Amino acid sequence: MVVRVLILLNLVLATRYITWRALHTMNWDLWPFALALLSAEFFSYADCFLFGVNMWRLRHRGEPPPATRGLTVDVFITTYNEPWELVRATASAARDITYPHATWVLDDGDRPEMRHACEALGIGYIVRDGRWDGKERHAKAGNLINAMYQTNGEFLLILDADQVPRPQILDRVLGYFTDPEVAFVQTPQWFWNTPPGDPFGTDAPLFYGPIQAGKDGWNSAFFCGSNAVLRREALMRVGVVWYARDLATRLRGALRASVRLLRRTRKSLAGDPRSREAVDQVLHAVAVARRAIHAGRPLQEITWDFQREAERISCEIVRSDLARIRADLTTLPGATPDLSALTADALLAQLSTRDLSPLGAISAVRALLLGVDLDRADQVEPVMPLSTVSVTEDMATAMRLHALGWKSVYHHEILAVGLAPEDLSSAMSQRLRWAQGTLQVLLRENPVFQPGLTLPQRALYFGTMWSYLSGFAALVYLVSPVLYLVLGLMPVRAWSLEFLGYLLPWLVVNQILFAVIGWGLATRRGQQYSLALFPIWLKAVATTVGNVYLGRKLGFVVTPKTRQRANALTLIWPQVTIMALLVIAILSGFIRLSLGWTTDLGAVVVNVLWASYSLAMLSVVIRAARWRPAGS
Repeated sequence: MVVRVLILLNLVLATRYITWRALHTMNWDLWPFALALLSAEFFSYADCFLFGVNMWRLRHRGEPPPATRGLTVDVFITTYNEPWELVRATASAARDITYPHATWVLDDGDRPEMRHACEALGIGYIVRDGRWDGKERHAKAGNLINAMYQTNGEFLLILDADQVPRPQILDRVLGYFTDPEVAFVQTPQWFWNTPPGDPFGTDAPLFYGPIQAGKDGWNSAFFCGSNAVLRREALMRVGVVWYARDLATRLRGALRASVRLLRRTRKSLAGDPRSREAVDQVLHAVAVARRAIHAGRPLQEITWDFQREAERISCEIVRSDLARIRADLTTLPGATPDLSALTADALLAQLSTRDLSPLGAISAVRALLLGVDLDRADQVEPVMPLSTVSVTEDMATAMRLHALGWKSVYHHEILAVGLAPEDLSSAMSQRLRWAQGTLQVLLRENPVFQPGLTLPQRALYFGTMWSYLSGFAALVYLVSPVLYLVLGLMPVRAWSLEFLGYLLPWLVVNQILFAVIGWGLATRRGQQYSLALFPIWLKAVATTVGNVYLGRKLGFVVTPKTRQRANALTLIWPQVTIMALLVIAILSGFIRLSLGWTTDLGAVVVNVLWASYSLAMLSVVIRAARWRPAGS
């Protein structure tokens, strides 16, 4: 009840502030700067609203139901280039899980020594076969899909190579699957090697806690790629449905292109009513095919019927005026002026596919539809049980499951212990991949328009994706005090006390809400990194847009499990540059005030505090870059 009251109060105060800012404080003389700052504040306002929706229905499940006996479970351990010593710890612990199961190491590195070691441990070993040569591999998702087609357990426990499971993990989560609509159960990811003070912001107690509990209340808990048990049936149904949807989308696109081509052809045949009539018949066949897709008819039947109809119309065009095109027939190899009926029919069939308008247009349309590959020859398997539209297959797959009406569960109990990145370079690479994958899903399968999701599910998925756009707002917030303190540029027209009177109540209540929700949790580091990693968020947006719309490869980088020796200071030059500008700005503000270049003490104080807060938040990357393990 307290949390809901604070959420409502926070939203009221936020709405009060943002409305006042938009209507009464804009300095239109500096409209680019003023609009940029207002846009950043609107971003924060939307973030505040979406966070409130997430927290509105916190769900604490308590003791799980007992596990049903006799279920079949496959434990998948995904690996690519991790050392055997690390994989062995996970594989041995997985083998010793108390609930009966089969354990498999999915080695995407195809290492003979890994195979021999798995055989020595008495566990299964799976690699990709030659069918994958020359095909899209889909990184971790492809590794899991390959294993699914080689195993048959009813349930899958997925573990990253470093996530060592506890013996009771299956006993603690399988009971949730007595509900036949539950597709997956996610447990927290926790790391035993987080350095003191968590300099890299590895721990995520707010996410693997209140945020996931809030999503669970809306049946929107995320699948996070590891430490989760999934129902095979649910994944296979998702694969089948999205296979059909993908083919239907491709077929619709081919039919749309066909309509454009046929209409252009028809326009060019203004003086040939017989040919225009033939094109109209093909246009009618296209319309019939489109209605058949909408009615849910099998796609194979639709394409077959259309091809036969297009072929019939093509042959009729030729037969209807054989005398007029006899000259063309005689130009074909083997033709003579006196054609037997058999020869004429054969040549007629050849001519019906030649590039003679409208025959060329009809032939092109048929080729367009034949190009819709029902067997998906570019893929090893036509049906993909996990989403392959993103390098973060987990979130995309969870969203598809929810869109089909499946349920999810977040079980808040540490049942596997992992290995955190041990240097800033690895941590930043990991966050970049998460951001890129999440934005890929936003651009390719936007939850706002995803059929089947409830309104809260749309909001919660969109909220997570939206958060990775924060780099733009962060940059505006960081630059704004610099522009005022150094150059005197003020995008806000308001007395400082009036400004604080609107802003401070929102900020105070927002922090109280955050403190109540995160009570007892170490959330400060996460707040710092949400701002300090603004260059990563900006890079993620740029590279993901290039990938989705320009076809540029992102690649899939496995997070290193051993400390990297790269010079971390070279990774944070944008933050260091901004910090230097903020220091200069603070000094400039005091100098301008002391020399009388400005008399607005309140505005200077507000911007100095703003710049000081930004410095404190950004300083986390300096500490992370300089961190070294004891004894190194």
